[in-house]
Amino acid sequence: MKITICGSIAFTDEMQQVKKELEELGHEVKLPPHEVMDDSGKMIPAKQYYAMRKAETSDDSWIWDQKEKAMRNHFEKVEWSDAVLVLNYDKNYVTGYVGANTLLEMGLAFHFGKKIFLLNKIPEQNYKEEIIGMKPVVIENDLTKLE
Repeated sequence: MKITICGSIAFTDEMQQVKKELEELGHEVKLPPHEVMDDSGKMIPAKQYYAMRKAETSDDSWIWDQKEKAMRNHFEKVEWSDAVLVLNYDKNYVTGYVGANTLLEMGLAFHFGKKIFLLNKIPEQNYKEEIIGMKPVVIENDLTKLE
């Protein structure tokens, strides 16, 4: 199966590990980039970019140009895939956190009729009803349940 991994950039390390495990199970996998080009053309770790983005106060920074590119690029990966796997680990004191960008990616997958898998249970967040309405399959951290 062709799978696109979705989730917070804070989980970059986990994404790399899950990608490896899925490939060992015979899946073809795409995920967000682990590096991003900064305003000087230098590649920086995605986690560093994430921290810079969170601290940015200007609406017209290069950071938002990169954010737009990353979003469009990942949407293309969702469209390419048979399914998305959301790595919804604990974050910001939320068990099974699903961020806004990940919710958008899930919505796109839903629109295109892709299977949606959640690694962990559906989180208690303001948009829980929207997540439930997309009918994701919760795999309870068991990658062999991807079918």
